[in-house]
Amino acid sequence: MPVTVSRKAHFNAAHRLHNRSWSDEQNRAVFGVCNNANYHGHNYELTVSVTGEIDPETGYVMDMKQLADLISEHVEVRFDHKNLNLDVPEFASLNPTAENIAVMIWNILRPTIKPSLALEVELQETPRNLVKYSGN
Repeated sequence: MPVTVSRKAHFNAAHRLHNRSWSDEQNRAVFGVCNNANYHGHNYELTVSVTGEIDPETGYVMDMKQLADLISEHVEVRFDHKNLNLDVPEFASLNPTAENIAVMIWNILRPTIKPSLALEVELQETPRNLVKYSGN
């Protein structure tokens, strides 16, 4: 019987939504205030969930301390209090939308979690905007 366990975390980061191949007018029309040349920030709420069978020896799907440490090391340290456009190399050529951030976090964490466990990343950018990605 598969069971899902989740760990919550958060990070604060600035970004600017901008497509370099578009004119300033088109960027403003599509991204609005999120295209501010001086950037803007969010208090991102992150939930990382893993689904799998309960280990009969430990009673765990995954050790939550291990999951917390992976999130801290690979996500929070990398993104917290950063300008995503300027401080995270992958976003030098990738628009740091909530969708792209969630996929990047999934791609960063996937190799660190047993392949037998399904992984889902949920990223809440604002109280009303959230993205889920499970690698499908």
